[in-house]
Amino acid sequence: MSIQLGVIADDFTGATDIASFMSDNGWKVIQIIGEPSNDMACPTDVDAVVISLKSRSIPAEMAVKQSLACLQWLKETAQARQIYFKYCSTFDSTPEGNIGQVSDALMSACGVQQIVHCPALPQNLRTVIHAHLFVNGRLLNQSGMENHPINPMHEADLCRVLAPQVTGHVGSLNLAVIQQGGPAITQQLTALAQQGVNHVIADTLTACDLDSLAHALAGQPLLAGGSGLAGALAKYFPSQTTAAAHTLTFPTQKKAVVLSGSCSVMTNRQVAHYRQHAAHLSLDVERCISADSAYIQQIADWVEQHLADRFAPLVSATQPPAEISAIQQHYGEQRASLAVEETFAQLTRQLLVRGVNIFIVAGGETSGTVVKQLDVKTLEIGKSIAPGVPWVRDAQHGLMMALKSGNFGNEDFFRLAQEYFA
Repeated sequence: MSIQLGVIADDFTGATDIASFMSDNGWKVIQIIGEPSNDMACPTDVDAVVISLKSRSIPAEMAVKQSLACLQWLKETAQARQIYFKYCSTFDSTPEGNIGQVSDALMSACGVQQIVHCPALPQNLRTVIHAHLFVNGRLLNQSGMENHPINPMHEADLCRVLAPQVTGHVGSLNLAVIQQGGPAITQQLTALAQQGVNHVIADTLTACDLDSLAHALAGQPLLAGGSGLAGALAKYFPSQTTAAAHTLTFPTQKKAVVLSGSCSVMTNRQVAHYRQHAAHLSLDVERCISADSAYIQQIADWVEQHLADRFAPLVSATQPPAEISAIQQHYGEQRASLAVEETFAQLTRQLLVRGVNIFIVAGGETSGTVVKQLDVKTLEIGKSIAPGVPWVRDAQHGLMMALKSGNFGNEDFFRLAQEYFA
C-alpha cells in the first residue's frame, strides 16, 4: 500500500515535530532515523513516514545527497503520493543553504517547476506576513534567533534569505489571496509560474490559512516548510490505515534524565525554571574540550545518584547569548559546540548502561546526538506534550524520548513532560 506523505526532515526534533502534528490530526506516522537502506521495507499500515536527517548545517552537497537518497526510497519503496521537505519554522540554516539547495535538488528529481514554502506554524506563534517571518510577534531577526549559536538569522524577509540559495526566482503568495481560498491560490501560483517564480513563500497568519493552503496544494507532488501545513494535510486526507491509534507505554522501572543542549530563548527560560525544582548540573566547557573521560564518569555518577528524585536530574549546556558569545570567542565556535555534543554522546552511552530508559532532550543537535548513541532505527509517535513535541518510543528497545526543538514548549515543559509517567 502506498503512503500519503513522505517527509524528509533536516533534523531530529523537526522530524518529531511534524510527525506529532500529523498524528494529532488522525494519521498513523512512523519516524525512521537516518537514510533508509535500499533493502529496508516500508512500515505497513501507515499514512506517513518521516525520515529524520541531521542535514541542516552540514555542507550543502552532503545535505543534497542524503535528501535525494531519502527521496528515492520514499518514491520507490514507500510509494509516497506526496513529498514534503521539512525544515524549521524559523527557517534557519547556513547562509549558503541548505534549504534552497535541497529544495532545488528535490524539484529537479521530482520533475516539478515550482515549490511552495510554508514555514509558518501559527500554533507556536510562527507566522509569515508579506514574506516576513515573525516569532512570537517579533521579526525573526529580532526574536532571539539572531543569537543562534550555529545558524544566526539576521534577516526576516524570507525572499531575501532564500534567493541566494537557489538557482531560480523567489516570490510570495500573499495573505489576501490565501484568504480567498483554493481557486485564488491556484490562480496566483499559475501567474507566478508564468513570471518565472519557482520558489514561492506562502504567507500564513492562522490555522485557517493552513487549511486553505492544504486544500489548494493537496495535489502538488512536492512541498516544503514547517510542520503546520503537514498537519493541515492530515486533516484534509482522512487516515487510510486500519490500525487503531497506538498508545505508547512507558517502561515499568522508570529512570529518566533531562539533557539540554539548546541555547534558545525559551530553553534558557525552561532550564532556569526547572532548576528551581530539580537537581541540575551545568557542563564545564573547558573539561568537555579536554575530552576528560573521568569527567564523563563523574557526570554519569551524579545523574545516577539523582535518578530516584521526584524530578529527573538535568544536565545542561544551555547558556544565555552573552555567555555563549564569550565561550565561542575564547574557545572557537565549532570547537566548543563539537566538544559539548561529544560530551552528550559519551554521557548518553554511560547512562544507557546504567539503565536510564527515558530521555527528555532539548535542542535539535543534542537530540540527534542522543538518538544516534541510543542506536535508534525507528520511532513510534505518541501523545504530544506541547505543540510539536510528542513522546516517542524506540520500537526496538522500548526507550521513551521527548525530543524538543529549542523554542518549543512553555517554561514548565520539563516538569510537564514527566506528568505523563509520574
